Amino acid sequence: MTSSRFGFRDASWPGLSILFLLFFLSLIRDTSAAQDTQVVEATSATGETVYLLDDRVPALYTADFGDCLGSSLINVTRFDAAYYKDNMTVLFHLEGNTAVKNESLMLYIGVFAYGESRFDLTFNPCDANIASLCPMNASVPIEANGIIPVAQSDVAGIPPIALTIPDFEGQAILRIFANSTESEVGCYSAVVTNGNSFSHPAVVGSVLGVFAFVALLASFATAVYGNNIPTMRTHYAHSLSVFVVFSVFQHIYYTGALSMNWPSVLPAFWSNFAWSAGMIYSDKMQNSINQLIGSNRGNLSMVGAASSGTNSNDLGGGYSIASIYKKAVSMDLATHIYHRDLMAADDVDALAKSNVLKRALLRRTLANSTDGYSWYGAPVKPGLPLPGNFSGFAGTLAEQGIPASNAFMTGFLWFLILLAIVAGLLIGFKWLLEGLSLAKLVKKDRLALFREHWLGFTGLAVLRTMFIGFFMMMFLTLFQFTFKGSVGVTAIAAIVFIVFLVGLVGIVGYACFYRLRFGRYASTPDRLHLERTKALGFIPWYEFHRESRRSEKSSPKISSGSLPWWRIHYVAGDFQPVPVHEDEDYIHKFGWLSARFRRTRWWFFAVWLFYEFIRACFFGAAAGHPLTQVFGLLIVEFIALVTIVAMRPFEGARLNAIMVYLLGFSKVATVALSAAFYPRFNLARIPTTAIGVVIIVIQGIVAIALLIAIAVGTISSYMSVTRNQEDFRPRKWAPLREKYFAHLAKAAPDVPPPPPPVPEEPKEPYFNVSAVRRCPKIEDEDGDFVADGNDPTMSRVSVKSGAAHGSRAHSLRSQASYTNVPFGARIHRASWTSRDVQAFHEAEQRRQDLMRQNGMMSNETLPETMQRSRAPSRSGTPLDVRKTRDVKGKGPVVDERQP
Repeated sequence: MTSSRFGFRDASWPGLSILFLLFFLSLIRDTSAAQDTQVVEATSATGETVYLLDDRVPALYTADFGDCLGSSLINVTRFDAAYYKDNMTVLFHLEGNTAVKNESLMLYIGVFAYGESRFDLTFNPCDANIASLCPMNASVPIEANGIIPVAQSDVAGIPPIALTIPDFEGQAILRIFANSTESEVGCYSAVVTNGNSFSHPAVVGSVLGVFAFVALLASFATAVYGNNIPTMRTHYAHSLSVFVVFSVFQHIYYTGALSMNWPSVLPAFWSNFAWSAGMIYSDKMQNSINQLIGSNRGNLSMVGAASSGTNSNDLGGGYSIASIYKKAVSMDLATHIYHRDLMAADDVDALAKSNVLKRALLRRTLANSTDGYSWYGAPVKPGLPLPGNFSGFAGTLAEQGIPASNAFMTGFLWFLILLAIVAGLLIGFKWLLEGLSLAKLVKKDRLALFREHWLGFTGLAVLRTMFIGFFMMMFLTLFQFTFKGSVGVTAIAAIVFIVFLVGLVGIVGYACFYRLRFGRYASTPDRLHLERTKALGFIPWYEFHRESRRSEKSSPKISSGSLPWWRIHYVAGDFQPVPVHEDEDYIHKFGWLSARFRRTRWWFFAVWLFYEFIRACFFGAAAGHPLTQVFGLLIVEFIALVTIVAMRPFEGARLNAIMVYLLGFSKVATVALSAAFYPRFNLARIPTTAIGVVIIVIQGIVAIALLIAIAVGTISSYMSVTRNQEDFRPRKWAPLREKYFAHLAKAAPDVPPPPPPVPEEPKEPYFNVSAVRRCPKIEDEDGDFVADGNDPTMSRVSVKSGAAHGSRAHSLRSQASYTNVPFGARIHRASWTSRDVQAFHEAEQRRQDLMRQNGMMSNETLPETMQRSRAPSRSGTPLDVRKTRDVKGKGPVVDERQP
């Protein structure tokens, strides 16, 4: 409830009318006046006259309180105080009783904020005009109330943010000492708050519950709609899983199970998710559990919490009895502390200047009245920690008012109720369909597969619920073993532990065996490579790839590191199994375990069950050992993150994004940041609160992403259940629907993506000879020249006498290397004259005469001779002596070796 302030200076006519009406109503005196809203006149810190609601919420006030001594001789039934910033006053109220006949007392009040002392006061109740404590007597009920005006200097140590920050972390401690023995006879601690909080389970929890129910309906619709089992499985795999929803919610809430000294903001935030973990408060249920437990409520100190009703001497930094009495000697409370007179209840009129305020203060004495202020605190129930202490799982449960000793039975009973609801809903839905079918409101073949196998669907839904709640039940049973407590409750926890562990592990093992019982599978060594990539196209990131997959790529990326790994693969033989997602028999029996995972990761449910059990052991069995919990879980969560990122087990992209990346990162980051809350580190509470806000931001982002995924998944599930309708509405979603179905068809086979196309090389200037054509020449008109050109011998150099040759080796190529003309080409002059023609004919005549004298080479021996004559130029070795005769065998022997 917020304060209302009306000022005459700036008041409008409507404001004056409302003010006049309130003033008129305040003058009405009748028997129900105490129940009407009252407006009182007061003076603000600036000296202005203001009108305030008498039932407004103070700026700071105390809430629930508990006994911090354990053997207090005073039974306090009402302990509250409030600071009103608008009129600079402090109100206090104390009620109780005692069995002590006569004792003079000394009172100490200390106010702490974020672990530091902000205000302390030691006084004699006789000096403060508290008659019921001057002296304390069993025959006189203890009752003290008053109003104390304060100055700006008195509250200068309270920063403005303390009045608005959510879940202000403060404590008010009242210690009572007996003057005769100078010993503590009473101690009570109350939490100080400003009314703002992250805890809104009625609103936030309800919204989260609605989203979870929508996800349940969408998932159920895709599971029962259709007649073709493989097609049903494909659409079911891409709907949002209820398993994912509760994994996220329970991760957020059960973070509080670590034995750390949490800042107040975290248990308040986690209380919004308590319903998903089975921690729902019910008076009747808690009373029944209390009767079962009896007086043995365990030891909260074992899990790091300070229990109410036990001795907590170190609360608020402890105290020194010598300093208490030394400080209280001859202290004038009114002049030393407030520099003004302290007014008791009889002098309230001097401050309030209004009979209405006096009635409002007198109303505070009605401790048992139902018309008191809504911000009144009450004594905490047995088994709860001290208010303001948020250590361990007990501090997290305290937000719901559930003792740690009742945690297992509370979660177990609500889980049984959930199983009954799930089974009842499925049975009711089946008979509802039958009734609608008889009434001809639905077709007779509508959901025929579900209506035919409704008992199987019901049984599998119950098993699926147990699989989802596996971590919760394992943790609660192990926590009960660690916490101990009632023997009967511990025995029930042992039975539940065996049923869940043996039952689900046996079912999961049989599911794997049922699939692998045919064929041969081999386990071979492999390596896991860390490759650098980019997330969202620009964020530096790393991905894990197995060596066996890297070898399939044409150009794998450079590995930044690698780890030993393994892979299990099927060895091809005579028996070729049906793919797991096309095996109707396996889907019918174990689709509730494997349907959402990829074809090559269908067995991931077994890995997940083992992982959840390890987490439950650290959370539950290691309760009370914070360092073991934090660092053990940090290793487990990091290994799990690396492994699950490498596997990417889910077929649906949304499930991979939430479960693999967001949830995995949140678990690692949350556990790592929680190490700062270890009590022995003694970190200041303000930095602790800042770290707590960071955890809230991380977990809040994951929760918001999950809600968005639920909304998107609902739309995709609607497309799935209308896949057989040609007239799809809204029509503008039709292209999106086609893309979604194409994505399902592409994702279901789970084949590796094709390698990216080789980038096309940029075109550059180039030269290419595509054809060669000879142009006619002048010599083509000469018949003799044409005839000589067709004669293969004309391309040779004439063999002359030994004197005409140099000293080089016998090689036709060597003899033709005097010019740049290619081998086999004839040498012609660039220009001709008549004298040249005559000289040419004379040379030709001499050549022919010489050839007639020496004889012509045979065409049959020409290739062999040419091959022998070329050999020295290629190999670099001299030719042997060869003798060649002419074609007719009558010519002289020619020695082709140089002298």
